[in-house]
Amino acid sequence: MTRIYTKTGDDGTTGLIGGQRVSKDSLRIEACGTVDELNALLGVIRSLPLDSAAGETLLRVQDHLFTLSANLAVTEAAIPARHGVPPITVEHVTLLEKEIDEMQAALEPLRKFILPGGSEAAALLHFARAIARRAERRCVSLAAKETVEPEIIRYLNRLSDLLFMLARRANVLAGREEVNPRFGR
Repeated sequence: MTRIYTKTGDDGTTGLIGGQRVSKDSLRIEACGTVDELNALLGVIRSLPLDSAAGETLLRVQDHLFTLSANLAVTEAAIPARHGVPPITVEHVTLLEKEIDEMQAALEPLRKFILPGGSEAAALLHFARAIARRAERRCVSLAAKETVEPEIIRYLNRLSDLLFMLARRANVLAGREEVNPRFGR
């Protein structure tokens, strides 16, 4: 790529892998954009002082999200050819589940809901969790109209759980207590 700008999107459209052009407000682009927003926030979180395990996990997740977004950008007609884009697989989802289970076993069990917050890292991880849920909703909306590989939705669902566990763990490591909602008290 020699220039960052191409001017091809000046008409409000963007190109998908496979050559199709779509409106920048299409469900597919909304899903891609939300995944990109989540990936960018994970980059912000990785810039914070984190333990090495969390940093490695988030870097791997960012790579997976880049792949996931590329999958969302493959046109429905181009899915069989894939254009060199590797799929998000059950193994990606299983890895998230393994990490969630390990963190859950190491943390105190939840007995009540908790409010997002605590340390800076935990607060931002909760924010990322909320964006992951929005990305999942965008993909579910897209899947109601066009083909979306089911592992993409499963991955985003598990990712929000992983981010929740990472936020809880970040608070423990920072010595911050979790705060329960007071339900209007």
